[in-house]
Amino acid sequence: MPLMRVKHPSPPVPPQKRAGESGRGRPKGRLGWLGSGRKLFWSWWLWIAAAIALEILGHWGPGVACAAIGFVFYLLTPQEHVPRYGLDTAFAVHSHEFLTSIVGTTGVPLVKNNKITILNNGDEFYPAMLEAIGNARKTITMEAYIFWKGDIGLRFAQALAERRQAGVTVKLLLDAVGSASIGAEIEKILQESGCELVWYNPIRLRTISRFNNRTHRKSLVVDGRIAFTGGAGIADHWTGNAQDPAHWRDIQIRLEGPDAFGLQTGFAQNWLDTTGELVSGEGFFPPCDAAGTMAALTILSTPEAGSSAVRIMYYLSIVSARHSIYIANPYFIPDDAATEILIDARHRGVDVKVMITGIHNDMRLSRYSSIHLYGKLLEAGIEIYEYNRTMLHQKTMVVDGIWSTVGTTNFDNRSFALNEESNVCVHDRRLAEQLEQIFMEDLKGCDQVTLENWRRRGLKTRLLGAVCVFLKDQT
Repeated sequence: MPLMRVKHPSPPVPPQKRAGESGRGRPKGRLGWLGSGRKLFWSWWLWIAAAIALEILGHWGPGVACAAIGFVFYLLTPQEHVPRYGLDTAFAVHSHEFLTSIVGTTGVPLVKNNKITILNNGDEFYPAMLEAIGNARKTITMEAYIFWKGDIGLRFAQALAERRQAGVTVKLLLDAVGSASIGAEIEKILQESGCELVWYNPIRLRTISRFNNRTHRKSLVVDGRIAFTGGAGIADHWTGNAQDPAHWRDIQIRLEGPDAFGLQTGFAQNWLDTTGELVSGEGFFPPCDAAGTMAALTILSTPEAGSSAVRIMYYLSIVSARHSIYIANPYFIPDDAATEILIDARHRGVDVKVMITGIHNDMRLSRYSSIHLYGKLLEAGIEIYEYNRTMLHQKTMVVDGIWSTVGTTNFDNRSFALNEESNVCVHDRRLAEQLEQIFMEDLKGCDQVTLENWRRRGLKTRLLGAVCVFLKDQT
């Protein structure tokens, strides 16, 4: 399907300050009574206060129950500071001011001279990753949420073991929850070959306050020069070419050049946090020569920072869009601020298209939450498409045909506020055009959601959606 680029006249930019408003501008995502009620329900201090009151009144049983709920909610409560002000920008994505703002707000430099290759589905990205592992000379690092038993997991384990026996340092950091089903055979191969296998944040009593923090990153870095990231973990359902519901649709990128350091930095920080070992030296951080012409930056997001750098990038990109926003994401659960800035973008003439996993979504909570939130977006004229061939799992966004991001971050609160995530962002028209073409091709496997059909959704979908949205801060 050829990509048709529509030339839009430059829309008027919104003022940053309106009469009667503070210098911070108008806040985005004001909570209605339902949102306020949801926030109050999840407030741990309210349940503790109720527990104390019940204890005073002599109702110790209900008091203990309320105290237990309050403690659980305390552990679950995100500590992120979500941006609500400053989301009316006077500059566009193609401007120098946008780039300096992204660099300044995320704290990540824009690095030139990279080569980035888009890899579609397991038939493309798994062979490329295994080839890079086979060519490793000094170091291999891998951070992953999912590394499961199965044919492809066994192939990766054997490839990593072979390089370790050849003298290459191999370090694997796997999420203790997401990769719990790695299997005894793979674990034995890795350990007996001398590969260093470490579990990220295993659930322990002494670390119970962090149990909800998972590493959702997927990075493979070879010799500090070649890196891979994207939506895919290591599991058999990512093999193939998305030919049926048993084989998922996903995108990885191969990054060669100086910005490989970004993903290596994310690994090194979490490895240090988990093991106490400092990863350093030329084997991990070598002098990197120019590999291409693309300018890129790797954004690392962690709840430890108090604010999500990836959320900041997404929001700033959306409010700076002037012509088009194309988002592909399996778990799309925008908060009130994200919903408002997407609607604002459409109102100023931006073509906004969102592609979401449809009937094959593996997370029913996410699916019903998404459906429940379609209404305001559809009413504003935002186009929503459900991919129904198989499970769509890539996390990409292209803005104004020049700014792209590919990474691990879902468009939901769990990824923004609770998980370790990473996204590679690129300011390059050629790569943006490639991703736009892929987006348009994937639309052929979608059914467009219309406002009329959404309004006709059944009672079960309405009820489940309302319940799931009430829980959306944890999805």
